[in-house]
Amino acid sequence: MEYVYLLRQALVYITVVFWIYEFAISLCSLIKFKEKPILKNKKHKFMAIIPAHNEEQVIENLIESLKNQDYDKNLYDIYVIADNCTDNTAKIAEEAGAIVYKRFDEKNKTKGHALNWFLGQKIAENADYDAFLVFDADNIVEKDFIKVMNKKLCQGEEVVQGYKDIKNPAECWISAGYAFFYWTMHRFYHFARYNIGLSPLLNGTGFMVKFDIIKDTGWDTKTLTEDIEFSLKQIIKGRKLGWARDAIVYDEQPEKFIASWKQRARWTVGHIQCTKEYTKDLANAVKTRKTIMNFDGLLYILGSIPMFIVSIILVLSNVAIYLLDSMTTEQLIINVVKFIVPTLFIPIISALFTMYLEKKPIKPMLKWTLYYPLFLGSWLLINLQCLFKQDIKWEKIDHVRSVKIKEIA
Repeated sequence: MEYVYLLRQALVYITVVFWIYEFAISLCSLIKFKEKPILKNKKHKFMAIIPAHNEEQVIENLIESLKNQDYDKNLYDIYVIADNCTDNTAKIAEEAGAIVYKRFDEKNKTKGHALNWFLGQKIAENADYDAFLVFDADNIVEKDFIKVMNKKLCQGEEVVQGYKDIKNPAECWISAGYAFFYWTMHRFYHFARYNIGLSPLLNGTGFMVKFDIIKDTGWDTKTLTEDIEFSLKQIIKGRKLGWARDAIVYDEQPEKFIASWKQRARWTVGHIQCTKEYTKDLANAVKTRKTIMNFDGLLYILGSIPMFIVSIILVLSNVAIYLLDSMTTEQLIINVVKFIVPTLFIPIISALFTMYLEKKPIKPMLKWTLYYPLFLGSWLLINLQCLFKQDIKWEKIDHVRSVKIKEIA
């Protein structure tokens, strides 16, 4: 019994220290942002890359928003990777003005494979581009996106995540849950870290990468979360990622629970893959580079599935102590309440506070804040499932919301 007590106490300390660290970092999002100086005044040349699998309903709107960028039209090209398409995605993209590459590979269908296939050809061609931008086919982009990313390049940044906003935040409790989650991550994770010289992470879409940094390796990712994997590999190398609050891209989120479950399960399995593949390298980077940025990157991966496992063990240790008659029913209830109350109310408070800071319209989202704990709670169940079932394959999320940028801006 003594060992169970010691285990529980150790896990409590670990959890408290971890969340104190995260809370302290998040407070840095309240610091006034300091603009970096321009190191080189240049109009860079970009390629905008859109991996697309059967996206005929939405692809044209993204291409239109990219064609209407407030940037020299001679300095960027729009490429669509028609990846195993069986619909009119390629035809519509060509007619809209994109350069289309058709890819057919039934065994390797992920976005990471598509990017590696395409970028490998551009590297072989020694293509005349300074950087590339990656978008999902359902995105639409604000007109100054490329201009903002060009400025980031001029400031010496090499990998930069734009602001991923939501097309359909108030549609239902599921899409609202995604909105609250992304808005919170943007403010209290990415922006907070960027503010104090740590590294944000890539967020799936709407990001920029300097072409030179992948010419030796290509886009060599192998997990289901290629964005997180690429981010961690850069952090291991000592490269800080950038953050561009004014480079805004809108993304469509699932509105059906089953689709959301499958998508988040894929993300969870991807995190597990990254944990297995890169924890040792991240720890070695901390040891050799001795920077807070590398330590923070290690904490990111440890704070995902490993911290979830710690939480499970902590709950089970309380139950074990109770079953061994070393804890009263009243004490067990108090411990459970101490866990449930923050779980229910902190997400609601954080969602409201985030919307206030990010200047999001609160009124249409207000009722959905009450469902946010349910959204996050379902994620805990997804994590639990994925601890035992990791044979998850990539499945397409259907995108049907045909929205033009002028309907949002």
